Amino acid sequence: MLDKDTIDRLLVAAKSVMSNAHVPYSSFHVGASILYEDGSIEVGCNVENASFGATICAERTAISSGIAKGKTAIEAICVTNLTDTMVTPCGICRQVIWEFGKNLPVICSNKDGDYKILSISELLPHAFDLD
Repeated sequence: MLDKDTIDRLLVAAKSVMSNAHVPYSSFHVGASILYEDGSIEVGCNVENASFGATICAERTAISSGIAKGKTAIEAICVTNLTDTMVTPCGICRQVIWEFGKNLPVICSNKDGDYKILSISELLPHAFDLD
């Protein structure tokens, strides 16, 4: 279970990178933060591309940043945006998150800091799995 202090740290971290998002096509700024087992937090923002399939979401940017630093044990994920909607990870991100834990908590937030916590299993109940 995530305590309020940890949730707040993840929300602040995710919000801190939203303005860095490269979103010339959608103007939809998203920030994400990942809590690792060692207590560290990695962040990411979305980076759009004219070839839309080459776009990378904030969640995958944050996960990739952690992996590049040798971190693999994810404890929680937070995603936020600049709208009133408590944004959830897209389908591709849900599948990537699933890879790191079947019950990871995902904090879904909006511009005001309102949030709900869902497990990745709730968000992706029939995930593709090789097991």
